[in-house]
Amino acid sequence: MSYTIIHMQQDEVPQDKKNLNEGKLAKLYYATDAKGHYTKVNSIGWEPETVAMEQAWDVVHAEVETARQKVITGKASPVLYYLKKNIMNVPMVAGYVGTFSFIVRLHMRPYFFNKLSRKTLEKYAYTFRISVEELLDIEPLKKKHES
Repeated sequence: MSYTIIHMQQDEVPQDKKNLNEGKLAKLYYATDAKGHYTKVNSIGWEPETVAMEQAWDVVHAEVETARQKVITGKASPVLYYLKKNIMNVPMVAGYVGTFSFIVRLHMRPYFFNKLSRKTLEKYAYTFRISVEELLDIEPLKKKHES
């Protein structure tokens, strides 16, 4: 495997002010100064990275919205919504809850979700860092749609 080393001058380090972190988070790069010595330079981002991150977040937001719609129309349980909202996947949630992935998939269906014990609901709530009441109450999800 070969690597290409790109030498960048201090004034060439990208500084995209439209980044997602609004310039609050910087990455450390090494660039050469006028004498050719390596020096540390902070970068608040560069356009290709910003575009890629915006596109990735658009996908996440779309998945969360789709899950929210399924919950408020009764096609899915809140487990699906909070799984998407927390950017988790089924095996991850199963690991936290202490069950199998196929069980989590069943619990994403309203029929099975409505039969869950308080103990299981507590495990899901703890996993999603919310209360059991928040997990059970879909009214706030409906209100997000209205506003």
